[in-house]
Amino acid sequence: MISEKISNLINEQFHKELYSANLYLAMCSYFLDQDLDGFAHFFRLQADEEMLHAMKQFDYLHEVDGKISMGAIEAPENNFSGILPAFEEALAHERIVTRSINNIMKEALLEGDFATQAFFQWFVQEQVEEESSMRSIIAKLKLAGDNKSSIYLLNEELGKRQPAPEA
Repeated sequence: MISEKISNLINEQFHKELYSANLYLAMCSYFLDQDLDGFAHFFRLQADEEMLHAMKQFDYLHEVDGKISMGAIEAPENNFSGILPAFEEALAHERIVTRSINNIMKEALLEGDFATQAFFQWFVQEQVEEESSMRSIIAKLKLAGDNKSSIYLLNEELGKRQPAPEA
């Protein structure tokens, strides 16, 4: 049986994942409005991944005799001031998620909850990849600056992204 403290932390993380999905759908919509379908595609897949993460946590908590408590999900920003600021906001958000997952791991370690540690190890690695991906795109955007050809090429590149294998 999972402790109440760990159960509460996973519930909080579950809601962060749902918020992440909403945030990335808002970014997808923003880029669709800008006719940047590659950037929109990237964030649509990000949203799909976040929903997958939420459902993994939903299922795990029930498997260990915990319970998900559904709560309100805060509405994300819907307007962004440009391509680079949107990706910078995404990276900042991923860093919040990383801290939250690290906190779950820390508490699971303190409690000797090996099942939760094993389960969340996948998320630890996933966050390394998420932050790295965002940093890489931000670096490319900074390099491109206002060069429309470079933005076009990056839009095309992101449009070719495939869903994650676990999706």
